[in-house]
Amino acid sequence: MKPVGPTRIRDLATTALLTGVLSYLLVRAYYGDLPALPWTSSAALGCLAVAEGVVARTTRLRIARHPGTRPADPLVVARLVALAKASSMVGALLAGAWMGAFCYTYLARDRLVAAGRDAVISGLGVLAAALLVAAALWLEQSCRTPASSDDDLP
Repeated sequence: MKPVGPTRIRDLATTALLTGVLSYLLVRAYYGDLPALPWTSSAALGCLAVAEGVVARTTRLRIARHPGTRPADPLVVARLVALAKASSMVGALLAGAWMGAFCYTYLARDRLVAAGRDAVISGLGVLAAALLVAAALWLEQSCRTPASSDDDLP
């Protein structure tokens, strides 16, 4: 069984790029049949990013045994790592999907009335998804234990 390693930025970028191209092609082909893009999904992603950022800060302080904090439970930290890895991948997928929609709607805003509004909403979606990826990567980094002098012992 292969051990779990840190999330690679290259994997997230590749996921976002491939999803973005696919999203652009789908939006270009079916834009007239799609409902208006919802702003609530960007707000939900933003809230999730803020929540993960708060958890990352708290977890970092607890793992470092900052005065006034309780020690971190290893099982909770393992679950937070799983959450961070999943959130970063979902964020990359959504960033790509929103970027594909943004590219199409931004370019079509002069000839389609709805595209101007959808360009703003999809741009906010890209921003919210990128914030989720950043918060998830920070959470994953925050779950690492600091190096100690005991690690060098045989």
